[in-house]
Amino acid sequence: MLSRILGTYLRPHRASIALLILLQMVQTVTFLLLPTMNAQLIDRGLLRGSIVDILWIGAVMVGVAAVQVAARMGAQYFGTGVATALGAALRSAIFRRVQDFSVHEVERFGAASLTTRTVNDVQQIQLVTVDGFGSIVSAPIMCVASIVLALQQDVPLTLVLLVFIPLATITVLVVMARMSPLYSLIQHSVDRMNRLLREQITGVRVIRAFVREDHERRRFGDANEELFQLTMRARRQAAMMFPIVWLLGNVFTVVVVWVGGSRIGSGDLTIGALSAFTGYVILILTSMLIAMYVFLTVPRAQVAARRVCEVLDTPASPSVDGAGDGGTGALPGHVDLRGAGFRYPGAEEPSLRDITLSVRPGETLALIGSTGSGKTTLLNLVLRLYETTTGSVLVNGTDVREVDRDALSATVGLVSQKPYLFAGTIATNLRYGRPEATDDELWHALDVAQVRDFVAGLPDGLDSAVVQGGGNFSGGQRQRLSIARTLVRRPDVYLFDDCFSGLDYATEAALRAALAPDIAGATVIVVAQRISTIRDADRIAVLDEGRVVGLGTHDELIAGNDVYRAIAQSQLTAQEAL
Repeated sequence: MLSRILGTYLRPHRASIALLILLQMVQTVTFLLLPTMNAQLIDRGLLRGSIVDILWIGAVMVGVAAVQVAARMGAQYFGTGVATALGAALRSAIFRRVQDFSVHEVERFGAASLTTRTVNDVQQIQLVTVDGFGSIVSAPIMCVASIVLALQQDVPLTLVLLVFIPLATITVLVVMARMSPLYSLIQHSVDRMNRLLREQITGVRVIRAFVREDHERRRFGDANEELFQLTMRARRQAAMMFPIVWLLGNVFTVVVVWVGGSRIGSGDLTIGALSAFTGYVILILTSMLIAMYVFLTVPRAQVAARRVCEVLDTPASPSVDGAGDGGTGALPGHVDLRGAGFRYPGAEEPSLRDITLSVRPGETLALIGSTGSGKTTLLNLVLRLYETTTGSVLVNGTDVREVDRDALSATVGLVSQKPYLFAGTIATNLRYGRPEATDDELWHALDVAQVRDFVAGLPDGLDSAVVQGGGNFSGGQRQRLSIARTLVRRPDVYLFDDCFSGLDYATEAALRAALAPDIAGATVIVVAQRISTIRDADRIAVLDEGRVVGLGTHDELIAGNDVYRAIAQSQLTAQEAL
């Protein structure tokens, strides 16, 4: 998965990667030159007392070191740039894919997990990219070249490497094998932590209302402790590896100095050659430590890449596929449901069964029924947030599955049961579906939605700040602002999903009276729990267990439908129900 992501998203940056590799090779070559030059400085300059050789070789070494620093800075610049571009491209790809998800896919992954995958997992892939490219090039070259150059200094002494390198390699492989499962558990634990944090922040009112602060602290504490313990286990594994390799390296260096000293005494090795050999030993050790550091990041990056690919490989929901042959412009608002049914994945029973309804422009269809009867699901089918499992939904005679997504979105406006406002201002929220709307149009929509006086009373009016979710407004204010936002858009079909429930009767009555002439000629489908909200609708559909069990006017249903009559009698007096 990791190689696939890198191969796909790094392809546009091949030139930068080539420069990065070139600079890393230059840096590696300069590292390899310095021990040999140091040997010459000792043997030709210091031991012979040649000032000329000391100055000349010293000057060359300074120049080589300067080239090394410049190459290192350049490699870091290009490496960071490539990794940053990779992260930006991955986050954009995940965001675009999630935007193509239906509600099912979003719920399957969960908002917390999608956030973790977009931010934390991408960071892990970036980390291995920044460190990996340099190390993949420099570490092997440095290790192999150092062995070759060490052989040139003294073959018998180099044989000690046959013990050190296998031991260090085995250490790395054992630790890597034990760390990969840990990193998978860590990422799942981060998901859990994000999910709990999201719940506790958004549900703070419920938590305080039920005095469950201590319970939530314990839940968060357990999740935090789990993440802490898993991270510590991974850190301990990593911490074991470096000291072991350093210990092996130090023991090896001592052995090299001891054996090399005896060979100097016998005249088989010069002091400069031993110095160079020791320098190459340090380079071998350094290259192995660099490689180990990358190997430590690779298992976690592999886990992160697998989780990212799970999102990217999830097929786009047909319900949000922009392709369609049904047109690209706004559609008139004739809505038909023909035997429409829907079953949630994994559900034993369908939520909607054989729904056949028709609403024409200028008509209002109301939906009423008990909780769970399928009212909101039906609206979601019209807007194609869900895909029908049986039957079809048509707008102006065209199946919504064949209608261009932008055209359908321009035609159908939804005011949801749970109004949501975006961080920004009241004006930016009202213009969310129609950016070119004028201030006069915004004020008119606010007037119809019975929220003009509230907005006008704010210090900044239309430019008043809105926090994420609209948390700085009451539920009724959010609902009315949400209604105004849809009115600004002026769609051909209005879907009102129980959006008057947060209003008192007087405000609701005023809003419905102002709304009627403003949306005259449009197709309106209203979901409501209050009989008073829908009794004047052209037709009322009564839903029960996913079926339409009654269809008619208020008077017709009162007279002939037991389910509707029971709902009406529970809300109205006998005189009001008539």
